[in-house]
Amino acid sequence: MTSDEKGELWMPGKDWRAELIAAVQPENYRYDEPMSRHTSFRIGGPADLMIEVETPDELARTVEYCRKSGIFWFLLGRGTNLLVKDEGIRGVVLKLGREFSRISVEGKKIRVGAAVSLAKVAEQAARNGLAGLEFASGIPGSVGGAVFMNAGAYGREMQDVVSAVHLYRPGKGFSIYRREKLGFSYRSSRLQTEEAICLEVVLELAAGEEAQIRQEMGELNSRRREKQPMEYPSAGSVFKRPPGDFAGRLIEEAGLKGKQVGQAQVAPKHAGFIINLGGAAAQDVLDLMALVREEVHRKSGVWLEPEIRVLGDD
Repeated sequence: MTSDEKGELWMPGKDWRAELIAAVQPENYRYDEPMSRHTSFRIGGPADLMIEVETPDELARTVEYCRKSGIFWFLLGRGTNLLVKDEGIRGVVLKLGREFSRISVEGKKIRVGAAVSLAKVAEQAARNGLAGLEFASGIPGSVGGAVFMNAGAYGREMQDVVSAVHLYRPGKGFSIYRREKLGFSYRSSRLQTEEAICLEVVLELAAGEEAQIRQEMGELNSRRREKQPMEYPSAGSVFKRPPGDFAGRLIEEAGLKGKQVGQAQVAPKHAGFIINLGGAAAQDVLDLMALVREEVHRKSGVWLEPEIRVLGDD
């Protein structure tokens, strides 16, 4: 939850949603939307209000209304790196709509809306003989989410291909940040500390041969299918890679592969993943994460840091 100007905790009244809708007039919105429908974990209680913002102006109006009214808001991408608690979200969840789903190729650059899936952009790059996004072809998140967390795989990250990002900064307006201003680091970017919203991304790639690009994409995706539990709902790697090591290796060494709490399980195929065996509650996942962290620390002295984001009200 957020605090108002007096420092008091905001509590939703019965009419706040109707007042917001009347003020912002969004085209698409839903009350009490189950977040299990919008996360790759297939877990999560209801959000009080979900609004699919269709234009940058609609986004700005909604965010600023929430800011001034002390209403908690959260921008949801494709929900691939997120665990929503069973109690759901008290406030507004925003999703980017049609104007954020465009792709255009301009020479060696691709201009893409933040709502587009990373895999779709990688496919578009391959079709146009542009190399550099092969690593991203199997990453299930959106472009905006990938920039926000500097997503990466197989030795490459978004910072290697991002040229510029068009943003909305709450309370400050629209901006363009060049790569050097984005503060990229391992699974992090300046967008996280500023709570800036990614609207559009310009990717700068290299000329390549489509056949060679597709071959590399195929090889990487084959490795993913072989090593990752893609047959179960999950949120990808649960913990960040500790310096000089791998979370999955430490978890496996601690004897936790296959460990289960409720319907949540440390994946037998890859200990860095927690999977939903069917009907897992968020609390199952949280309890299993806590158990893993404590046991790994007891065995190796390393405290694993979560990579997935946990959101929701207790």
